[in-house]
Amino acid sequence: MSKKLYVPDFIFESSWEVCNKVGGIYTVLSTRAKTLQNEFPDKIMFIGPDLWQGKENPLWAEDETLWTDWRAIAKQEGLNVRIGRWNVPGKPMAVLVDFQSFFAIKNDIYTHLWEDFGVDSLHAYGDYDEASMFSYAAGRAVESFYNCMLKGHSENVIYQANEWMTGLGALYVKKHVPEIATIFTTHATSIGRSIAGNHKPLYEYLFAYNGNQMAQELNMQSKHSIERETAHNVDCFTTVSEVTNRECAELLDKPADVVLMNGFEKDFVPSGAQFTAKREEARKKIIDVAEALLGTEFDDNVMIVSTSGRYEYRNKGIGLYMEALNRSLRNKDLKRQVLALVQVPAWVGSPREDLQQRLASGLKYKTPLEWPLLTHWLHEMSHDQVIDYMKRYNMWNHPEDKVKVIFVPCYLDGKDGIFNTPYYDLLIGNDLTIYPSYYEPWGYTPLESVAFHVPCITTNLSGFGMWVNQLLGRNGELEDGVQVLTRTDYNYSEVADAIKDSIAAFASFSSEKIENARKNAARIAEHALWKNFIQYYYQAYDFALRKAKQRCAVKLSAGKE
Repeated sequence: MSKKLYVPDFIFESSWEVCNKVGGIYTVLSTRAKTLQNEFPDKIMFIGPDLWQGKENPLWAEDETLWTDWRAIAKQEGLNVRIGRWNVPGKPMAVLVDFQSFFAIKNDIYTHLWEDFGVDSLHAYGDYDEASMFSYAAGRAVESFYNCMLKGHSENVIYQANEWMTGLGALYVKKHVPEIATIFTTHATSIGRSIAGNHKPLYEYLFAYNGNQMAQELNMQSKHSIERETAHNVDCFTTVSEVTNRECAELLDKPADVVLMNGFEKDFVPSGAQFTAKREEARKKIIDVAEALLGTEFDDNVMIVSTSGRYEYRNKGIGLYMEALNRSLRNKDLKRQVLALVQVPAWVGSPREDLQQRLASGLKYKTPLEWPLLTHWLHEMSHDQVIDYMKRYNMWNHPEDKVKVIFVPCYLDGKDGIFNTPYYDLLIGNDLTIYPSYYEPWGYTPLESVAFHVPCITTNLSGFGMWVNQLLGRNGELEDGVQVLTRTDYNYSEVADAIKDSIAAFASFSSEKIENARKNAARIAEHALWKNFIQYYYQAYDFALRKAKQRCAVKLSAGKE
């Protein structure tokens, strides 16, 4: 008979991306919020940085009726907090903390961190200080709220901290409020990402790398130190996939206690006639922009492919995607015209006025615009890896080219000036997406793709790709809706050829075969709903609560002696 899990009475969860849309962690937290809010109504409080003072935050709405007693006490304690609700499904409570005042005592905070947990902040630079002051403020807010509102009548309280940026707060809570069970989730190790981003072979030599030594070599000592010591000192250490768990075991010297895979909610995916209409709208929008930019007419049979994500040229496989498209240009087996998008936010300057004018006219043009490679101007056109690649290999989108490549270097938030359409409302129009990642702890972009019934290509070095292979019991193929290519430290060229061949193969699929692949993609997505993955969070809560209870019992026993 299985043991009964301890259930939280209250959950705090902090992240730099609470009400602050930066990357994949925002998606993790914001989509999971509804499931947790349903299970623990208004017993979960998200804590994020207050970066919007004096400006309206569209992701958050202040509610001055919430926790008025605590608000007053927090102010007396020198905490500047704003309380409201996160504008995501479930509308959970979200507290934004102002951390600016703590910079004045930064050295004292770091000294205590060294004395208590051995965290080395001496080599801090860049965003380490800002993240740490936020994390400290979040920890102080948790301590204050617990003492004011929960102590004495809420026995099972959780504090979950996400990424190294919140490690300091987790350690603060561990020391100052030992009754609270602490969980630390690393979505990617800072040192693993740095090894991969610096073009060092991560996987073949993973067993031989020493995390502390590599942190020194790559000037990552402080980030690595806070991440490592938090992992070792919290009640429950977690990560998001088995591929990253191996990394944690080697580079942090601590395997995860529980693996928390990333799910999603499907309520943002349209259905039925609305799905068909949205897909048609997306395809029309993409084709209209491409025709205006390139002065080329596309028929309805054009195959639209894309990649997207953070601009990590090697880690996200952007360079490999470009190489595969370049090889596809000369592929005699390619039977359809391909329109390929690179949707990766870069140092964007402004939307192109010449392209805006063409789109506004509604006319058809037979000549391309100057620089028919991108939809928005960049601040440094001469120092961009995607543009550099296209210039180097003469990928100027000539009329006779079977593959046309367009760089969309901005956030697709619906207000970019060219598409003016949110990312999901364009994603649905794709025929195939390609994410050939080298370093990808989970991989939300391929999961989002299959959620919108768009088959994708990814690699076994992504957490999502590894999970798909486990789900299917073999390597995923195009017909399954997710093709999982085997990528290593050294087979770049072979993978580029495999993607080139897969593009050609998909282009030759019959309508029936394409529809089956789309259905299979959606079926895979169904397995990744939060209703299926939330069980791992409950296991982590139980694990952390048991450790906290054990710690408090030992402390109580020692006090009686």
